[in-house]
Amino acid sequence: MSCLMVERRGAISFDNPDQNAPCVRMLGNARVRGQAGLLSERRGSYPVIDFRLLNTTSHSGEIGTKKRVKRLLSFQRYFHASRLLRGIVPQTCLHLLDEDYLGQARHMLSKVGRWNFDIFLFDRLTNGNSLVTLLCHLFNLHGLIHHFQLDMVKLHRFLVMIQEDYHSQNPYHNAVHAADVTQAMHCYLKEPKLARFLTPLDIMLGLTAAAAHDVDHPGVNQPFLIKTKHHLASLYQNISVLENHHWRSTVGMLRESGLLAHLPVEMIQDIEQQLGSLILATDISRQNEFLTRMKTHLDNRDLSLEDADHKHFILQIALKCADICNPCRVWNMSKQWSEKVCEEFYRQGDLEQRFHFEVSPLCNQQKDTVPSIQIGFMSYIVEPLFVEWSRFTENTPLTITMMSHLCKNKARWRGLLLKQHNSEDNSAQLNEDKSRISQEVEHQ
Repeated sequence: MSCLMVERRGAISFDNPDQNAPCVRMLGNARVRGQAGLLSERRGSYPVIDFRLLNTTSHSGEIGTKKRVKRLLSFQRYFHASRLLRGIVPQTCLHLLDEDYLGQARHMLSKVGRWNFDIFLFDRLTNGNSLVTLLCHLFNLHGLIHHFQLDMVKLHRFLVMIQEDYHSQNPYHNAVHAADVTQAMHCYLKEPKLARFLTPLDIMLGLTAAAAHDVDHPGVNQPFLIKTKHHLASLYQNISVLENHHWRSTVGMLRESGLLAHLPVEMIQDIEQQLGSLILATDISRQNEFLTRMKTHLDNRDLSLEDADHKHFILQIALKCADICNPCRVWNMSKQWSEKVCEEFYRQGDLEQRFHFEVSPLCNQQKDTVPSIQIGFMSYIVEPLFVEWSRFTENTPLTITMMSHLCKNKARWRGLLLKQHNSEDNSAQLNEDKSRISQEVEHQ
């Protein structure tokens, strides 16, 4: 194995000639070049968008210290409390939830393959550790720990890195979203037309990509990074900027944790590249590319999952579906996700207005309502993709359930939009009546 080339801290500066652009700060290490010359982002290398501009009570030093202490305590709690990590391995099945976890969380994990799995409740029951807990369980459930002879301390270290590098202050792109996507991916990997062709490597790639697909997301989109001349936009030449960063950050964490260090170099390189291909597929700007190819395969009936390329393509489609499956959940969960993603959009719009940028589409809270955003998202993004996924799975019970929720949820948003329009019309009519009466009184 060749040595890693590591850039010094702060080696990459943030060039910001636009004085009106939001302030950013540089944290941590830069990039690492691995065995195959693949650049990876080290944890903490992201020049964070400084949201203290909107909240001046935060102190970066305190935030960083709390994050480090939380990670340390999380690891120590597992290390000292878990019988497994002390080397006492049960003779029967592995129980990765210790006694300090509530019985409800363990009960929920027994039903992790059900589509009505409530990730919000699970996150509360696990004290905000839904992603780590879920991944530990799924890696064990699929036999990945045994098959790849994974070291439990290194696995936990890697999963904690992923969870902690999501930004909890993001309303939507946070670790709970990652856990939700991972649970959906688990459901899709069990679909009969796909499951029988999957190897342990395919499953590990699918679950890991789902868990890390938005890691270190700043809570703003690619156009925002480009117009603020962000370091990453330049680094990745304005192409799949966030997705490239998510991928390279994941590679950095894999190498830092040493989780796969015992595997052959060629296998590690293959895993890193396939993770990149999966995560890059979640770039919404590439939606038509994947949708067109999926339609062509299904129309020609030439999909063969015995072919490695075809199987990988379906894993990409599965991850894309998992990433945007919120409208296919039951209403109470779907509505929560819709409100969270719109809140994140509106925050970006507020930043853009503050710094005199043009407000991005869907980010103007005064013009873009939650119902209108969701109806458009369902109609032009979600429905076309899930229609093709339904054709592929041949309408399994899961697919039928998802499409039913999608139809019902869209109808409810339309009802809310109509009510909103009626309310606005009534308000406008009321103002008009008041104005007319006022003018009549003045003329008397």
